[in-house]
Amino acid sequence: MVQTGNGGPPIELERLTYEVGGYRILEDISFRVERGEILAVLGLSGSGKSTLLRNMMGLARPTSGDVRIFGRSIVGLNERALNAVRLRMGMVFQSAALFDSMTVGENVAFGLRRRKKLKPEELEARVRETLELVGLEGTEELRPAELSGGMRKRVGIARALALEPEIMLYDEPSSGLDPVMASVIDDVIRQLRDRLQVTTVLVSHHVSNVLRLADRVLLLCDREVAASGTPEDFRNSKDPLVCQFVEGRAEGPITA
Repeated sequence: MVQTGNGGPPIELERLTYEVGGYRILEDISFRVERGEILAVLGLSGSGKSTLLRNMMGLARPTSGDVRIFGRSIVGLNERALNAVRLRMGMVFQSAALFDSMTVGENVAFGLRRRKKLKPEELEARVRETLELVGLEGTEELRPAELSGGMRKRVGIARALALEPEIMLYDEPSSGLDPVMASVIDDVIRQLRDRLQVTTVLVSHHVSNVLRLADRVLLLCDREVAASGTPEDFRNSKDPLVCQFVEGRAEGPITA
């Protein structure tokens, strides 16, 4: 299902800084994401996690530094060139961003209709296949209002998957869900990585979910990468900042 990449790691950021109206949101951010890896970005609300995803998608342009997708810099590309890069990426928004006037099947098919020339039977088969990947087979005719919060999230994932991306970006995938449904979404993300070998970046402030799911974790604090490592590194860290965040304590170097 996944296309063959080329030219370099799926995602590489080099000294990325982003500011708006003179206010610096991200500063000197550098990291790379390897093929098939699940990278999680932790941070408090307002720490710049979603802004980081927007820079990866080319929806925001860094004030300085570089963003490379499969070795190609996307900074300065025009919209047409950016759209060609974005075809290799799928974005799942925090709210799922479904069209309430459309059925589940129509929502999943939305990007396919715009970007792929498929016969009706091919479109129908692709929608069905993608919904099966997220455990929602047989829901094509339902409306978003008939779905639970977890099901809506999975439809959002299916819509992003329909275009067969090599990179999946998730903005707070378990936000607003109870612990059981959050675990279901985590399992879907992991299974998709294992089955399709998509490179995955997710942002979250839910520590337990991230430490269960990710291969590697970054912690954003004060606009910078404050810590980086495996989930085990975070669990065993003696860094006061990491300990405070992982344990959810009010006392420590992180202040409101």
